[in-house]
Amino acid sequence: MRQSGSVRRFRGADPVIAWLLLLPAMSLLALFTHYPAIANLVHSFYSTPRASHPSKFIGLDNYRNLVEDPVFWQALVNNLWYALGTIPASIALALLMAIWVNGRVKGRGILRLAYFTPTILPMIAVANIWLFFYTPEYGLLEQFLGWFGLAGHNWLGSRDTALPAVMVVAIWKEAGFFMIFYLAALQSMSPQLAEAAAIEGASRWYFFRRVTFPLLMPTTLFVLVNAVINAFRMVDHIVVMTRGGPDNATELLLYYIYEIGFRFFDSGYAAALTMVLLAILAAAALLQFGFLERRTHYQ
Repeated sequence: MRQSGSVRRFRGADPVIAWLLLLPAMSLLALFTHYPAIANLVHSFYSTPRASHPSKFIGLDNYRNLVEDPVFWQALVNNLWYALGTIPASIALALLMAIWVNGRVKGRGILRLAYFTPTILPMIAVANIWLFFYTPEYGLLEQFLGWFGLAGHNWLGSRDTALPAVMVVAIWKEAGFFMIFYLAALQSMSPQLAEAAAIEGASRWYFFRRVTFPLLMPTTLFVLVNAVINAFRMVDHIVVMTRGGPDNATELLLYYIYEIGFRFFDSGYAAALTMVLLAILAAAALLQFGFLERRTHYQ
């Protein structure tokens, strides 16, 4: 009876112990995530403090300026195109690479290393490598096109090709990172599934479509969330390669926030732009979890 009472007392303390264990992580999350977001929201309703003009409450003026700002709309459209171009391509390429190196391929260890190498490189280094590829006249890409007698092109200096060119850099950088998660998920699957499908005479495509891909949905959801975040936060290569040019053709939303906040020192307007970015990411997260969670199959 005494032992039973002590067990009941211990079980009654379980919620308290759980909250105490969560307290450090929750404190860091609140301090470095929730508080900055709330402080930024408050700051977006105030003007930028100057030497002779302290910050004052201006209501929605920063948001009105945002609606009337053509550069903001250009950056938003560019970022949406950037996301549509990089997210599906990087995820599809990562899945194809994972399936390939998961099979019985000669030198698959070297292939895995080669695919993962861009991930461990700093984005600044990657941007400089690709800047050499895209350099007019003597860049590697220009040399390759010259072998076939094709005319050269200023890939980063043209409005039509600048944004696709930086998209290629992001896809090359991210696909190897996403491949690791798909590869881990593929190796955790039971080989008996493939054996049973082979006995039933199922084709490889049918097995992938009906078995493999549904079981990869938890990984796909995780990768998709990370890909969406990266599409709106990755601006290192923009700083090195184009600085938003030519004529704002590669101006992305986070880079525009950086310019407003740290180049033009308009912190109030930068806070309003940041709230728009946070709202976009929150809406994308709700859509992903609301739409894909019901289609996710957990083993």
